[in-house]
Amino acid sequence: MFIVVSPGRLRAFADDGTPAGEVDEIDPSARLVWDDTRRWYPQLLAKGIRVERCVDLRLSHAILRHSSFTASSELARAALGPWDEQAVLDEPRERGTALFDLEAEEPRPEADPVDEWMLQREAVAASSDPGRLALLLAAESAGALIACEMKFAGLPVDAAIHERLLEQVLGPKPRPGERPAHLEALKQVLVERLGFDFNPDSAVELLKALRRAGLNVASTSKWEIREVDHPVIEPLLEYKKLSRLMTANGWNWLEAWVTDGRFRPEYVPGGVVTGRWAASGGGALQLPKQVRGAVVADPGWKLVVADAAQLEPRILTALSRDQRMAKAGEGDMYEGIVASGAVATRAQAKVAMLGAMYGATTGESGRLLPGLTKAFPQALALVERAARAGERGEIVTTHLGRSSPPPPDDLLAGANENAAAESRARSRARSWGRFTRNFVVQGSAAEWALCWMAGLRGRLYDLADGPFTARPHLVFFLHDEVIVHTPDHLAEQVAASIRDAAAAAGRLLFGELPVTFPVTTAIVDSYADAK
Repeated sequence: MFIVVSPGRLRAFADDGTPAGEVDEIDPSARLVWDDTRRWYPQLLAKGIRVERCVDLRLSHAILRHSSFTASSELARAALGPWDEQAVLDEPRERGTALFDLEAEEPRPEADPVDEWMLQREAVAASSDPGRLALLLAAESAGALIACEMKFAGLPVDAAIHERLLEQVLGPKPRPGERPAHLEALKQVLVERLGFDFNPDSAVELLKALRRAGLNVASTSKWEIREVDHPVIEPLLEYKKLSRLMTANGWNWLEAWVTDGRFRPEYVPGGVVTGRWAASGGGALQLPKQVRGAVVADPGWKLVVADAAQLEPRILTALSRDQRMAKAGEGDMYEGIVASGAVATRAQAKVAMLGAMYGATTGESGRLLPGLTKAFPQALALVERAARAGERGEIVTTHLGRSSPPPPDDLLAGANENAAAESRARSRARSWGRFTRNFVVQGSAAEWALCWMAGLRGRLYDLADGPFTARPHLVFFLHDEVIVHTPDHLAEQVAASIRDAAAAAGRLLFGELPVTFPVTTAIVDSYADAK
């Protein structure tokens, strides 16, 4: 059964979409259909209600609007409307003592979720691959539930430990407007080695200072300045690292984002065009190693930290169905690539694979690619096709049906004009080709991760009784890594569930291909002890 949620109204529908009348309360076992999970689910969680499944119409609309699987649908061809807005549609509002008070004031006019839901069902049913697309929408909606649950439960952080770690790395907490002692000392080293005073926190002043010292740099990016041979570079890179820590996870971050021993960031499922998650506050997708020691389990609990090994190369293997690469990935994939004779060392294997997936054609990666292509022609051909499609201005699509955005309007502008214009057009096309080359791999990896987490979420809930925060539950996610907070007596079962969910996600997406998705797990008291 489906229940469509809208302000002041709950409407039930059979699985085939047939209306079944209005209802007075939420059935958590039903599949809830709503405009935005972030609008409704926090209210349910606050009342102790965990939803099993939902349909997030906003996230689903974004996929269906652009997917090549649904290009001919009414939804894809319609004019832009309110469902194309990516912002949160509304903030959670109290409606009396009931969860959804049917006697509340008349809600403001808004798009009817039933109409949008029916359009989406029609688009999926008529698509070129309804099975894959339905799986993608279900996984995307499950991700929205997980994001809300992780914010509600929070990642356990000991503020006192965090402050001690900051003091060890940066020095004592500074007064407003001052630098921590270690940063100030590094700043003086920079001034001494360049011979004049400047503000290293200002990118403009830093660039001027480096050029004034005779260093030919175009930017202050660490990737560029680390290639420069000068005594100022080493302390400057250290300064930038510590400055970043203070800005992203320093004392201000601690005061703003950690309350009652929990870090509750704002995850944004589908926030990147590839389907990867983003964050709109708190730096959810970054916890630097310097402060991971502050992430500690509650007394009587453990953290189970899991990392999917070499995820994107394995996704490429599954997408291309390259049997040779599957053989190489039976153990450590990079060691398997070395054993194939494609490259000489594990480090070279990693560089070559990254180059293949991200389009690096120069330097060591470019030198190693021919050997990789010879050893694994099927896998390399897949990313090459994606790159060429992008260069022609075409879109590409992930395994389950998320399509890349259209290229810039000027992608091919000037291709048939003078030599300079043609050169610029080729450069733009190659750049977009690098994007589409990686899109199919990164986007499909994001789909696998969603299925992994969705399957794990159910497994964790079944391990114990009580509210979901009293059971093992997800508290952190970063692309191919998760952290589960669990009662310590269930930690081994949680680790097994994580591995089982990873294997199940591989079968769900790719069937019985001989491609493995190994996951390393660590049962620890502190995140810092996991690696």
